[in-house]
Amino acid sequence: MVLDNLGSSLRSTLDNLRGKSRLSAEDIEDVVREIQRSLIQADVDIQLVQELSDNIETRSLQEEPPAGTSARDWVLRIVYEELVELVGDSTELPLEGQTIMLAGLYGSGKTTTAAKMAWWFSKKGLRPAVIQTDTDRPGAYDQSKQMAENAEVDFYGDPDEDDPVTIAREGLAATAGADVRIVDTAGRDGLNEELIEQIERIAAAVEPDRNLLILDAAMGQSAKDQAQEFEQAIGIDGVAITKLDGTAKGGGALAAVNETDSTIAFLGTGETVKDIERFEPSSFVSRLLGMGDIKQLAERVERAMEETQAEDEDWDPEDMLEGNFTLRDMQKQMEAMNKMGPLGQVLDMIPGMGGGLMDQLPDDAMDMTQERMQDYKIIMDSMTDEEMENPRVVGASRMKRIARGSGKPEERIRELLEQHRMMDRALNQFQGMGDADMERMMKQMQQGGGPGGPGGPGGMGGNPFG
Repeated sequence: MVLDNLGSSLRSTLDNLRGKSRLSAEDIEDVVREIQRSLIQADVDIQLVQELSDNIETRSLQEEPPAGTSARDWVLRIVYEELVELVGDSTELPLEGQTIMLAGLYGSGKTTTAAKMAWWFSKKGLRPAVIQTDTDRPGAYDQSKQMAENAEVDFYGDPDEDDPVTIAREGLAATAGADVRIVDTAGRDGLNEELIEQIERIAAAVEPDRNLLILDAAMGQSAKDQAQEFEQAIGIDGVAITKLDGTAKGGGALAAVNETDSTIAFLGTGETVKDIERFEPSSFVSRLLGMGDIKQLAERVERAMEETQAEDEDWDPEDMLEGNFTLRDMQKQMEAMNKMGPLGQVLDMIPGMGGGLMDQLPDDAMDMTQERMQDYKIIMDSMTDEEMENPRVVGASRMKRIARGSGKPEERIRELLEQHRMMDRALNQFQGMGDADMERMMKQMQQGGGPGGPGGPGGMGGNPFG
């Protein structure tokens, strides 16, 4: 995630405050220095870094923490609140009929973002459509059409038409039944008069309700100048930051949003149409600081389980809660996990696992985990229906047959069976829990998983500090 180093370095610095009831000026200087270093490395504008640092330092030394709050958690709360203030609000995008026009330079990710946004709106119960007006870039029509098909949304474009305004106007008529029209426009290596004139003509034809600027997270501080130019040319209502799944610093994009008094609408977190998140400031900062984001995680889990069940209507996940957890259930759970996105992103949403902590794992840890899950899938594909429904029947002879059929060692098969037994035991314990037990478990997850460790603040989406 963008600015990941801030979470890990700040966590280390705050650990030095454990056990302290009062903070000295030197303590705050250490925290502020670490924040400055991380933000500057992330390419955040120097002026913004200084303003943030001054606010944190002033509040930490002058404001009195609530009774019972440790010095460490008090500083963390101030850092959290100031970072939320820095990244600003989320762009207003009501779930109703509207036309959204996308603008940006070559390579910013407009075409991909158009399809991702359309997919996102479709999951909110609306009927979206993508209108492709880029007549300059070779392959723009084909890419956009393919992405729209992947997102399973309506699409309009005309590869034989040279005038983007004509395409835009005809696209509106062709997609009249859509609730949300997303108009993709051409880009340039730089914002010039030709591009401005073209976007203005398209805007006059489609009369968009919102103009969103698409910014590549890797742009650095040059994003600020680009945002200013687009703001002056067509007016910007919000920003979508793309390619946050790579090594991009991302701070420049945040500075660009701040510079134009705009807001962030979406974050692009991967290459598929599903790799998009609605920007929520509190959740974004919560994950950044290692507090997790249970709300976002729950949404992904629910969506993945629904998609998995839709593909196999005979499978009912509620059967797992009735004491009949089979290998087939485990297989469906794994399929659902794959639909949730990269494992690193999912773990980042779990309190205590984000804020750069994943960087402490070996470089190949994620690859090994994905490889193991793939091995499990191959092994289960080599099992009979009886073995999938009742794995206890798998003895020595069956194990040898499964190993030959899957090409996997018997050790890996035993590992799969043990994993199933562990999950089965966990579900049995879960079934015996009452409401009070569940409430206590969730409270422990919020507290124990947060940056303060046991008793510290955790992240449940929204403001984790109440």
